[in-house]
Amino acid sequence: MFGRTGRRRRMVVGSCAAALLAGAAGTAHAVDNLPPKQPLVQDLQTQSKACATGDDTPYVSQPPRLSAMLYDPEEDNQPSESSPLSGEFEAWWTDAAGVEQRRTYTTITLPSGSRFYWTMPTGIPANTVVSWHVRADDGKATSAWSDDGGGSVCSFVYDDANPEKATISSPEYPNPDQVFWVDGVGVYGHFTMDSPSDDVVSYTYGFIGGPYGTVSAGRPGAAATIPYLPLTSGPNSLTVRAIDRSGRSSGESSYDFNVKYGRAPVARWKLDDPAGSRSASAEVGTAARAGIGVTFGGPAPTGIEPTATASLDGSGHGFLTTDAPATDISKTFAVSAWVRPAETGRNMTVASQDADGKPGFSLGLRSQHPGPVWSFAIADARVSGGAPETGEWAHLTGLYDAETGRARLYVNGQEVGTAAEAAPAATAGAFQIGRARGTTGYRERWHGDIGDVQVHDRVVVPDEVAELARRTPQLLGHWSLENAADGTSPEQSDGAPLRLGSGASIYRGSDNSCIPDLDPDCTYTPPPLVGDGHLHLDGETGYAAADGPVVDTGDSFTLGVVVRLADFEPAHPMTVLSQAGVHTDAFKVRYDPSTYKWQLVMPEKDEAGAPEKVVSQIASADGGEGQGQRLAVVYDDGTDTIKLFLDGYTNAEATASLPNGWHSTGALQLGRAKVGDGWGEYLHGDVDELQAYSGALRDAQVVGLGTGFNPCLVC
Repeated sequence: MFGRTGRRRRMVVGSCAAALLAGAAGTAHAVDNLPPKQPLVQDLQTQSKACATGDDTPYVSQPPRLSAMLYDPEEDNQPSESSPLSGEFEAWWTDAAGVEQRRTYTTITLPSGSRFYWTMPTGIPANTVVSWHVRADDGKATSAWSDDGGGSVCSFVYDDANPEKATISSPEYPNPDQVFWVDGVGVYGHFTMDSPSDDVVSYTYGFIGGPYGTVSAGRPGAAATIPYLPLTSGPNSLTVRAIDRSGRSSGESSYDFNVKYGRAPVARWKLDDPAGSRSASAEVGTAARAGIGVTFGGPAPTGIEPTATASLDGSGHGFLTTDAPATDISKTFAVSAWVRPAETGRNMTVASQDADGKPGFSLGLRSQHPGPVWSFAIADARVSGGAPETGEWAHLTGLYDAETGRARLYVNGQEVGTAAEAAPAATAGAFQIGRARGTTGYRERWHGDIGDVQVHDRVVVPDEVAELARRTPQLLGHWSLENAADGTSPEQSDGAPLRLGSGASIYRGSDNSCIPDLDPDCTYTPPPLVGDGHLHLDGETGYAAADGPVVDTGDSFTLGVVVRLADFEPAHPMTVLSQAGVHTDAFKVRYDPSTYKWQLVMPEKDEAGAPEKVVSQIASADGGEGQGQRLAVVYDDGTDTIKLFLDGYTNAEATASLPNGWHSTGALQLGRAKVGDGWGEYLHGDVDELQAYSGALRDAQVVGLGTGFNPCLVC
């Protein structure tokens, strides 16, 4: 008990000591009141604009709200004290009679460090410089005014009038009242906006479909000019609003103009001249003489207009030249061609135009580590990208845009590399196909095929580039699967039929001569998937197959089919489409019951036991048990992508990169796939409307597959 009492006594003594220390600390803060701090210019604002005066005086579109951050010295604080302050604002100006006017305002009380506000009264004059300052008041003392000593007065001008509408003009694209249709897609126009108001500092603008933006005037009241590159033909319109220094907007001005289609090339050599020709005729421009290393009548990519190309042997005689320039390369130009290199281990030129001892530009192939690339060079600037492949067709477009000063490169309709700042030479030397000028002669000679070389004197816009590179798909076969004879089902255009294996049969619906609901003796038979019949597979031995490969899996292709599963949850995956290589399938489209998805499966290589990979997949709601589902596979070798479509729809999960498709030699199969050394994954269900194309159908065209009609290939 004694011990506890002694301990308690020590605790009480300690508490008293703490209280004495606390009292001493409080006494340390009990000093005379210090005045608030002088407001700093950087803490003052007119509306949201920084404090300024003279030529930097801000203009406002309404009586502004003035604000300031105000502080009281921390040394003046008692413990837990908030240091309350109020702000005293004062504004003044000289009225029309030359008399100075002053207004004051005291704010509510707020803690130190707060922002204090004064919204100016509506009676302040317009178009007059209003000056103002502020000080802080803690109830006992006031700070210095914000403009005392090294401070500064703030000012503003209240603008109560909107600027006048802008006028719009363009030398390249006059109003339809002057010229109805004007050149054209890929040709820049320059549009000048000008308001009569002398306080306009910028213009907001917008074209139909964009771009939209704001452009500053060089000085208040000045006009502004913007460039515009039409990307599509047809009627267009520019709308403009003038913005003054206070942010006030004028009414909207509009300017209509009509854009023609893009101009045709200024030079074009299809290079489809007859075998034995010694020159290439020009559809536009000057004919090109050919060296003896040029052979006409070579193969052309399927699906393009020219049906032949020129083969260059890579020697000093393998070239074509016009002995004259094709265009002025100091201005905007574009050059394009279909090419197929016979090798990729050295630098090679597709097209160039001579300058002083060097090419003014060159389009071609460069061999470098880690692999070859396509290239477009102008003087010292170069854009590179893409991956050339020996024996593979590619479409190249090099573009120089003089308006932006940039060079761009497109491969198979897609921009590659990074646009580069370029400054072409103003010389006008001869146009070359298959070689480039050097200081000691011509070099970097092309070995391979070249076709359809075109030169434009304008920007070839992205949609046009894609169209130049487009290979129109060609129908390879359409099997409606409505009938069979002698174990084969015919192709619609008398092409190769499909052979039906055991367990495969053609189902045809009834003639609907009776109605089950009205006739008890009438047996209901379901309708065929599409048309009058479809292929039924028993899931054990049923399949149909071509006599060989239907599509070239190393090149762009499209396959479409309609399928209806007899069992939504089978015991194993079931394949509806496949095409085999020597040891494995090049691809297969199968239904995976564990994920309820259609899958596109491909091996890593054509070797026995090569692992398979699901490259794309898309979910199936019901496996198509009702009306069936339309499946399609589209491989685009130009963009190195492969897509799986379900009922005309695809998504990111159903799209995959495929940079190196390989050529399969096996037959196209319906209803089964390679499994080890034999066949498996047999489909139990119905299959209809098999369609095959060389080339990649566009997404919008895939929608038409499986409807019983062939999609429009040139739409």
